[in-house]
Amino acid sequence: MEMQLHQLKQPYNPLFLNKDNEHIEDAQIVGEVPKSSSNKFIEANTTEVTSSHLKNDCITPVFSKDNEVTISHNNFIEAVWESANKLFKGENITFPDIRVSHMIKGRTPEAIHKSVKELIDTDKTIYYERMMFCMEIPSIYEDINGNRLNLSIGGVRAYNQENLYSKKTVEKFKVFIGFKNLVCCNLCVSTDGLCEDIRVTNTADLIASVMELFLSYNAKKHLELMRSMLNCSLTESQIAQLIGKLRLYQHLPQYRKKLLPEMLMTDTQISLMAKAYYHDENFSCTDVSENISLWNLYNLFTGANKSSYIDNFLERSHNATQLIEGLNKAIMRQGEYQWFIE
Repeated sequence: MEMQLHQLKQPYNPLFLNKDNEHIEDAQIVGEVPKSSSNKFIEANTTEVTSSHLKNDCITPVFSKDNEVTISHNNFIEAVWESANKLFKGENITFPDIRVSHMIKGRTPEAIHKSVKELIDTDKTIYYERMMFCMEIPSIYEDINGNRLNLSIGGVRAYNQENLYSKKTVEKFKVFIGFKNLVCCNLCVSTDGLCEDIRVTNTADLIASVMELFLSYNAKKHLELMRSMLNCSLTESQIAQLIGKLRLYQHLPQYRKKLLPEMLMTDTQISLMAKAYYHDENFSCTDVSENISLWNLYNLFTGANKSSYIDNFLERSHNATQLIEGLNKAIMRQGEYQWFIE
C-alpha cells in the first residue's frame, strides 16, 4: 500500500521529496491542529520546566579558565526552534516540552558567607546539568496501526559531557528529528534523523548543523521502516529467548560482545519490557497463543527507554530502532542479530 503522509499546505519542503525530487503527495488540509501531547516523552528523574524559567531563573555556566560563557540551554532550544521554523514555514509547531535533571545549586558572591538559613531567593543560583526538549509538528503526521505519529524535533544538552574546567572549546549537542507516537508519547528515532555529536562554538554554527540534519532526514523511508514492523512477529518462545539473550549480553566477555551488534538497554529496561509484554495497555500480547508484531515490540522497547537518563536517551532510542530492524532480518535467518533469538 502506498504510504500516505498527511500535511498542511506548505511551501517547498525538501524533507518530503522522494529520490526523484517529487513530492510524496499533494498537501492536504487536516483540520484543527491538535495540541502537543501531554504525557511525558521521558521519565527517569526529570522535571518539567518552561523556557521562561531557563531564561530568567537559571545562570549560564562558563568555562572556568577563561570565564567564557557556554551556549545556554535556552539558546540551544531557540536555535533548533529557529531552524524548524525556517524549514517548516507555515506549519504550526508546538512550544517545546522541556525536561531537566541534576540541578546544580550555587550562590551569589555576596552570599558566600551566609549560612543556609540566612539565604534568600536572590542569593541562590541554579542551573541544570542535563536538559532535553521535544517539539511537535502535528500538521505533519502518519497513522500506523491506529497510532498517530506526529513529526517531532528536539535535542539534548548535557553539561556533564563538557569540560567546564578548561578554556572555551567546542560544545557538544544532540539533535533529532523523527516521530512521536501519540498513543504513548514514545519517540521513534532513525539513523539519519539523529546527530548525537554536533560540536560547535556558537549558535550560528549550531543552526547550520541542525539544518543539515533536517535536510538529510528521509521521513518517507523512516515511516516505511516502521510500517514494515507490522509484517513480522515473534512467538512467546522467541520473546523468552530474546529476553534471555539480552540479559546474557550484559555479561558476555568483551571479545564476544565485539562480534555482536551493540545493545544499549539495561537490565532494568529489559525487565520493564518483559513486564509490558503481558501488561502494557496498548502494545502487550493479549493472548499467549498469538505472536507479537515487531511494531508492538518496538513500542515496548521505546516505552522502557523512557526510564533512561537524559544523556543516554537518544542513543538508546536509536538503538531500539536498530534492534527491531535487525530482528526483522533475523526472523528470515539473515544478518547479525540471529544470536538474539536462536
